[in-house]
Amino acid sequence: MAVFVALGAFLMTLFGGWTAQRVTDRRHLVLGLAGGLMLGVVGLDLLPEAMHAAGSEILGVPQALLLFVGGFLVAHLVERLLAVRRASHGGDPHGPGHPAGERVPQVGLTAAAAMVGHSLMDGVALGAAFQVGGGMGTAVALAVIAHDFADGFNTYTITSLYGNDRRRAITMLVADAIAPVLGAASTLLFTLPAEALGSYLGFFGGVLLYLAAAEILPEAHHDHPARSTLLCTVLGVGFIWVVVGVAD
Repeated sequence: MAVFVALGAFLMTLFGGWTAQRVTDRRHLVLGLAGGLMLGVVGLDLLPEAMHAAGSEILGVPQALLLFVGGFLVAHLVERLLAVRRASHGGDPHGPGHPAGERVPQVGLTAAAAMVGHSLMDGVALGAAFQVGGGMGTAVALAVIAHDFADGFNTYTITSLYGNDRRRAITMLVADAIAPVLGAASTLLFTLPAEALGSYLGFFGGVLLYLAAAEILPEAHHDHPARSTLLCTVLGVGFIWVVVGVAD
């Protein structure tokens, strides 16, 4: 049953990526929506789940929050290291860290790979939920399928934003779509401890927040600082809020 539901997530992910491709003439709106979806996923879905699953504390701070901050810092460090590397091979060291003002393609691929890893864990969570019971499985299935639209949308957008061509963006989108099916199937072989899952969600939430706050949203408002872009961001957050509320 979990694998069958994961096929729905597969189709929803592809639909999200297809939507991102079709609205290229409204790129600022796409990025504004993507930023809102990512912010909503982090603040309303990933972080609360991480806090619940990984409840232990280290020096008085919840483990999930430490990993959340760690994920943010790692994302920042990776981007800076890749930017410096590109600058040393002919880029503009006085610019934003990108040659001739361009994005670093490796950052987009790394971020998309993280999205694929997240979708894989979605599938694992889906399989584990159905092992607990049908009611839990249904709730998780609704959340996974609904927000996999956002995953597909964001995977294609992030990959393209950093200068990767359409072929690479589609490749990462397909990988993201297949990931939850593989994750759900893997639960036939093992069970992931709740604390390990919570730790992962906290770390990945930090990565996503960095991408949304430091890259996606500033890019969305760079050329088109319009109220419509801000509205798309708010709608993205609201959509995830509804998804999380219905799933609960």
